[in-house]
Amino acid sequence: MWKEEVIDLKISRFFEVSARALLCLLIIAILLAILAGVIYTFYDIRLIFRTDFHGAFKTIMVDMLTVLAIVEVLRTALAYFSEGRVKVTYIIDTVMVTVLTEVMAFWYKDMEWEKIAMVIALVLSLALVRIIAVRFSPRRLREEL
Repeated sequence: MWKEEVIDLKISRFFEVSARALLCLLIIAILLAILAGVIYTFYDIRLIFRTDFHGAFKTIMVDMLTVLAIVEVLRTALAYFSEGRVKVTYIIDTVMVTVLTEVMAFWYKDMEWEKIAMVIALVLSLALVRIIAVRFSPRRLREEL
């Protein structure tokens, strides 16, 4: 019985060390993606002088919101690295920023009312889930006890 516990402990320790090593590589990749996104956003500033303002600003805004979505992914990875668990609120924030990026990308296009209603329902449901996740957080429940 004791030998099985030692083997289980070694396997779980190996998994933890491996996950942290891979997470370090992922964080480096995310930081490089953020840097590339910022550089690409500054590169797209040239569009202001070459195309119409609305198209140029829409492109720049989508670039910035995409970088912010990647920053939210970084927050999620760092939270897992420091706390050993993924915070649901960070994931919901990431999805909300991504959805809003898509909404901004289609801002000037004609969309059917069904698609607009679906996006509104998605954003409202994500907001509701985020409120529930904050209200019934494990940390908050422990503080109330």
